[in-house]
Amino acid sequence: MDFHNVLINWYLQNKRDLPWRKTADPYLIWLSEIMLQQTRVAQGMPYFFAFTKEFPTVNDLANASEEQVLKLWQGLGYYSRARNLHKTAQFVANELNGVFPENYKSLLKLKGVGEYTAAAIASFSYNEAVPVVDGNVFRVLSRYFDIESDIALPATKKEFVALASELMPKDNPAIFNQAIMEFGALQCVPKNPNCMVCVFNDSCAALQKKKVAVLPVKLKKTKVTNRFFNYLVLEDALGNTLIQKRTSKGIWHNLYEFPLLETDEIVGFDLVSKTVQNDIFPSYTIIGIEECAETAVLHKLSHQHLHIQFWKVKIREKIRNGVSANELKSFPFPIVIYNFIEKQEINC
Repeated sequence: MDFHNVLINWYLQNKRDLPWRKTADPYLIWLSEIMLQQTRVAQGMPYFFAFTKEFPTVNDLANASEEQVLKLWQGLGYYSRARNLHKTAQFVANELNGVFPENYKSLLKLKGVGEYTAAAIASFSYNEAVPVVDGNVFRVLSRYFDIESDIALPATKKEFVALASELMPKDNPAIFNQAIMEFGALQCVPKNPNCMVCVFNDSCAALQKKKVAVLPVKLKKTKVTNRFFNYLVLEDALGNTLIQKRTSKGIWHNLYEFPLLETDEIVGFDLVSKTVQNDIFPSYTIIGIEECAETAVLHKLSHQHLHIQFWKVKIREKIRNGVSANELKSFPFPIVIYNFIEKQEINC
């Protein structure tokens, strides 16, 4: 059986109508690939349209401020992608005269562009015969060929790249790459795939050996750290509040937040009240402290679980460099804080 022909025929009959599949423009393909890293298509699509409307060319994106880019990215998560996106746009615009590199090896030199993204741009924009290998491709090939190699290991990545390269028709790599990723996204899904209607159900080794549920193999477990954030929502008589930019490296770099008290566990009123009055805002006259919800908000990131409490802190004096409720919405925030502001829980 000709694997790539069956796969491509399936793709032509089942593919989704996605905007970045209607172009060979490397800027648009690069933009979509960066957005879809660790993000579902349904979630990324509105951001793609928003970015292409606001920044129709790489030069437009390069000329924007980082704050504009982060604000438009708000809610998509993994914000280092947005910062790298902006820096790469500036590099392409200023150092490469607005022209993206035209081959895989040169694309790899761009900030935020790894092997998968470089392969996608090279094949979709320039029809270079280089295979894309993402989670979907790992899953399809490991099941079809019954490969038990641990996909968390770098050596396994090389093994799958070599296999995909062997299967790929060299005269049309773009459609093969699109097809195998789409097949993994729609048909050969992680849990409970409908193998009875699969075009490969008579030749898939995992199906024949009843191993579909255990492939691909990934032994490395992500260690999750619990952190406890207490956001202090200051409010003066004018209704203004105080925010700050996260300038340290780590999560949410260069996004805004309320003053933060990080603790080792979920804490109560007594500790927060004492710390606020004695250590954080000693120059203000505190006239009231109140927790804005009965339970902490759990916000899950890839390596961290954040337990977040919001505390309203009313003061008598006018806040220095205070921000009004209307102005707040113009700043880029982590989505968990933005949602708090949107729900007007700031007035708890």
